[in-house]
Amino acid sequence: MIYEIAVLPVHKEQIEAFRQAFAEVFRLLGRAQGYRGHVLAQGIEMPEIFNLIVRWRSLDDHTPGFEASEDHEVFMKGIQDYFSDEPTVYHVEGTAFAATGHDDGMPQQHRQRRSIEERADLNDANRPAYR
Repeated sequence: MIYEIAVLPVHKEQIEAFRQAFAEVFRLLGRAQGYRGHVLAQGIEMPEIFNLIVRWRSLDDHTPGFEASEDHEVFMKGIQDYFSDEPTVYHVEGTAFAATGHDDGMPQQHRQRRSIEERADLNDANRPAYR
């Protein structure tokens, strides 16, 4: 399993139009051999920067696979006019995104501390007030 990470700089005044254009062409990804899912994430500090993260079965499924296809050509034609600069694309191995089995995005040590604090709050709330 590999992840393609495409950093997509979009003209600030065309962000909403880009989102709409992407919504019209993203299904072409799903038709590609080896496609396993994707996320299009907009930057918080720099909202004109989008990260397209696509999960592929193998690097060959993305390149040359999808990149050499007619679907890729149509996909890119649908969104490329919104780019303010050339996108940057790179790949990482799937183990770089290994999940912990928790879905709140919080590191385990923080989750444990929060749980202890929540139990303490509950205990305090249930304790009678002594005078």
